[in-house]
Amino acid sequence: MLKNYKSSPYKYKYFDHCDIFQQLKSIIMGKLRSFQINLDNAQGIFWSGQTVSGRVTVDLESEMKMREIRLAFKGKAYVYWSESDGSGEYQHTEHYSATEYYFNNVVIVFGKGLGGGDEHILHPGQHAFPFSFVLPPNLPSSFEGDIGHVRYTIKGTIDRPWRFDDHTVLAFTVLSVLDLNQQPLATNGAEATDSKNLCCLCCKSGPITGTIKVNRIGYVPGESLYFEASVQNMSNRVCGMSAALEMITTFHATSKSCSVPQVINTIPHQDAKPGDSEVWGGERFIVPPLPPSYLAGCSIIDTRYILKLVIDPSGPAFDLIVPVEIIIGTIPLQSAVQQYQQILLAQPSAPPQVAMPAPSYNESILGPTNITGEEGGEHTQGQLDFTPTYTYYNWSKST
Repeated sequence: MLKNYKSSPYKYKYFDHCDIFQQLKSIIMGKLRSFQINLDNAQGIFWSGQTVSGRVTVDLESEMKMREIRLAFKGKAYVYWSESDGSGEYQHTEHYSATEYYFNNVVIVFGKGLGGGDEHILHPGQHAFPFSFVLPPNLPSSFEGDIGHVRYTIKGTIDRPWRFDDHTVLAFTVLSVLDLNQQPLATNGAEATDSKNLCCLCCKSGPITGTIKVNRIGYVPGESLYFEASVQNMSNRVCGMSAALEMITTFHATSKSCSVPQVINTIPHQDAKPGDSEVWGGERFIVPPLPPSYLAGCSIIDTRYILKLVIDPSGPAFDLIVPVEIIIGTIPLQSAVQQYQQILLAQPSAPPQVAMPAPSYNESILGPTNITGEEGGEHTQGQLDFTPTYTYYNWSKST
């Protein structure tokens, strides 16, 4: 019978019934054009204790039956990695993880949770529902790493009967204050020296000695980090020289920790020939937008910054690494601000007074992270690639 339905006298009724069924399905299920979260603060940057406010908008092509629309505000740190040893059937993999919650709150903006029954209908068109949420105090700064993160999100859900729920996600940046004026060592200089001897079969060469120093260790993003370095090459090898700014992130699971180094920037220098000494000064790094040192408030992720001299002997040999630790904060040293003001006041067109430079906010130099795996899914809209934003002081401009 089914094969000959085209010749059936009921064929037009068959198509009419199908059309009616599709219309009914469209009414029951609804057609969602967009589901988005928009913040009143378009930059999406907040400090602990501030209010996160905005609107969630739903744009419907046809009316939609639902239980409710809710927003989940979540702040948490999460760490996960795995380690394997052995091979083949004898391979063993160990998994390490840890989670730390700072808040996890749900706000109902429409429907069941506000009273009035279990089912509600939203009519075609665009609908906007305002929301606000006060952040707790003492939150750690946002951070995105390869095996862990500190992440703050708003996840919207349209809870629909007899169908998969629809979701939308928005991640936002939270910044924690690290005032360099409250760091006792920030104004101090630092110097490090190390040396090594190279061996080749039974022969032992003279030592290679490297030194690196800075006049202070406290900086904010946007500042120039000047350093001096020297190499004394008493070996019989040519030695390459470079300086690197490196972030070392330590992730703490319940039973083990894992440190991950990441080079932020590198400056090369000319080689030191056998028997020569090489002095290197006047170079600088512009500190890029980065999370503050220590990631205060988070007990499972720690960030530190190292300025290091790298000496690379030719031939088979390990590099000689000479490091000094620096501190990256969010509020600059008052002494650095005064120096900045004096430079500006010395200019011919300078105003009578120069205010403390206000920070701008730039996206992290570490780049975006796709958050689909943990925060999203097949029925999720919104911002699924997220880059945290950090303070940045443009010291080349007055305010």
